[in-house]
Amino acid sequence: MKLIIAEKPDQGAKLASPFPFQKRKDHIMISACEEFPQGAAVTWAVGHLCELLPPEEYDAKWKKWRIEELPIVPVNFKYRVIKSKWKAFQVIKNFIHHRDVDEIIIAGDAEREGEAIVRLVLEQSKNNKPMKRLWISSLTENAVRNGFKKLIDEKETRSLYNEAISRAYADWLIGMNASRVYSLLLQKHGASDVFSTGRVQTPTLALIVKREEEIERFKPEPFWEVKATFFINQERYVGTWHKEGNTRIDEAAMAKKIAAFCEGKPATISDVQRTKKDILPPNFFNLSSLQSLANKRFKYSPKKTLDIAQKLYVKGHISYPRTDSNFVTKEEAAQFPDILSKISQLPAYQSFFPLPVDSILGSKRYVNEKKVKDHYAIIPTEQVIDPNKLNQDERHIYSMIVERLIAAHYDACKMNYTTIETLVDGRATFRSKGKQLEKAGWRVVIPSPKDSSQQENLLPLLDKGSEGRVEKVQTKESKTQPPKRLTEGDLITLMKSAGKHIDDEKLLKVMNETEGLGTEATRAGIIGILKDRSYINVTKNQVYPTDKGRVLISAVGESILASPEMTAKWEQRLAEIGDGKAEMEPFIEQAKLLSASIINDAANRSPQWSFDLEKLDKIISNKPAWKGKKRKSFSKDTVGTCPACGGKIIDKGNFFGCNQYQKTKCNYTLSKRILNKAIPINQVKLLLNKGETDLIEGFQKNDKTFSASLMWDESKKRVTFSFPKSP
Repeated sequence: MKLIIAEKPDQGAKLASPFPFQKRKDHIMISACEEFPQGAAVTWAVGHLCELLPPEEYDAKWKKWRIEELPIVPVNFKYRVIKSKWKAFQVIKNFIHHRDVDEIIIAGDAEREGEAIVRLVLEQSKNNKPMKRLWISSLTENAVRNGFKKLIDEKETRSLYNEAISRAYADWLIGMNASRVYSLLLQKHGASDVFSTGRVQTPTLALIVKREEEIERFKPEPFWEVKATFFINQERYVGTWHKEGNTRIDEAAMAKKIAAFCEGKPATISDVQRTKKDILPPNFFNLSSLQSLANKRFKYSPKKTLDIAQKLYVKGHISYPRTDSNFVTKEEAAQFPDILSKISQLPAYQSFFPLPVDSILGSKRYVNEKKVKDHYAIIPTEQVIDPNKLNQDERHIYSMIVERLIAAHYDACKMNYTTIETLVDGRATFRSKGKQLEKAGWRVVIPSPKDSSQQENLLPLLDKGSEGRVEKVQTKESKTQPPKRLTEGDLITLMKSAGKHIDDEKLLKVMNETEGLGTEATRAGIIGILKDRSYINVTKNQVYPTDKGRVLISAVGESILASPEMTAKWEQRLAEIGDGKAEMEPFIEQAKLLSASIINDAANRSPQWSFDLEKLDKIISNKPAWKGKKRKSFSKDTVGTCPACGGKIIDKGNFFGCNQYQKTKCNYTLSKRILNKAIPINQVKLLLNKGETDLIEGFQKNDKTFSASLMWDESKKRVTFSFPKSP
């Protein structure tokens, strides 16, 4: 009997559906059939069942966060089963060791993570049975049947597993060490929160902060333009004054002077340029382009788009969504006539048929096997569905994908562009631009979102040398505009193109090949992490960095941690590991050295850090700590000695208090916020150790703000204010 291990329950159900089967509580049994003469069992993970051990599981000294214990570098990395998923693991493990199972089929998603999810379970189960790999890009019945007929040897995809765990090990090293060193150092400067860092998330955050700083630094400057209405050969049109292509005038007086000069003057057409341009149909979607357009059209977050696409994939309506390719192979293209025939029967698309182009099998724009690595572009499968039978979100995404396939079978959109140069009184030059739609082509299927008519400033048919006059002149005042704030769709595109910020040509080539920061499958998750860790806020689809995010990037500065170059080198080596061209061990050793370098760099530069104290005050962790099996609302780390009784002062959530309260009723407490001022942890420790804090600014009372130190008053047995003496 074969054992098929899927990545998720719904995927397991799809893999069993083409065959005779009986569904059980936690698995599916496939009866004996042509593909499985002895039958098969289908079981599944529930996403990731295994995780890397936390630092304290390697060495108890790594449980507490101390700079002197960094870097954290395990001799050998180890995985464990996630406690909450132990039952799912046991089901798979029992099947693996079942005496009737003679072969195991790895059937996770056909990519790096799908490979790792199943193989880690097999490793934790100590599997020694032979394995095969199912490698398919859609979950239709035909694709599943063909996939099981063409199983590949597990050795062919083992290098993908090596790439996945190499990435996990190295990300763990950088994340654990960099997060601890920056958290500890920033806490010394007054921040009371944990600062998570990562190889991809930190450079991405740096791009967001950089854009925000560009917006803030921007100072709008006024400029003027001069526009004239011409009357030539009984035709009217408008032109804008320019000098060598520049239409902006810095001073109002000069603009008025030009306008006055042109008023009522003779005008001659000095040049006419007419060009025709064929705008080709858009490429098929990869995940990033789908996420970007869905965000632009429907304001969907990248994660929402991925989730919707994943549901459509599991239902069998579209191909695998986590793809970085815009192309398909000849095998997929050969199925398009059948798919399009089914689409043509749907009311929503009937008006687009018959298609102007019968086949795109020979089109390199869409069919290019060299540009399909693991998965081809996102396309509708032969399991066509009427979009009106889907919910609204699924309908939007499915329709976008179907429209791209239909548009690919249409001719180019033909546009006419006209530029007229008009000379006024032999001195002032005006330029007029217009465009006209000659043939809609594929725009019939996907109209332009801005102007479906494709007409803009339609210019009259005039020839060079035609003469007339200036009928009217006016000046227009405008202001320069700041850079646009990023949307989530823009952020996906920016992550892909982060290589444009690299000067090194070799690294730029690597970044272009590896598609920038992150991968198609991880970018939405990275943006989600930045939200969850309070580094960014998204309001009305616009991305804003928080004070916490800006403080971290200010601290990281020019460190390699925020550098796309590091990602470029990393992705290059990981790709080589995935292709079987490089070994894991040297890469992990480099990651260990890099961790130590990041720690040293942060420690050396931290004395020069300077932050806005108000921003630091706002950065207070609201996340409760965990201890054992029960959830606690505070951490019991000692912050100092109790000045009242000699006990230990511990963190009790919103305040610090004595750990002897239950025994002696010692009621020493210190609020974390006094008169609207957050008290930095370093000042709390100073108060407990020396009896008085430094001067703290920002206390507020009765609409007044003042500065004072906090001190322990031994006679009154309480904390009081100490004010600076007047000179």
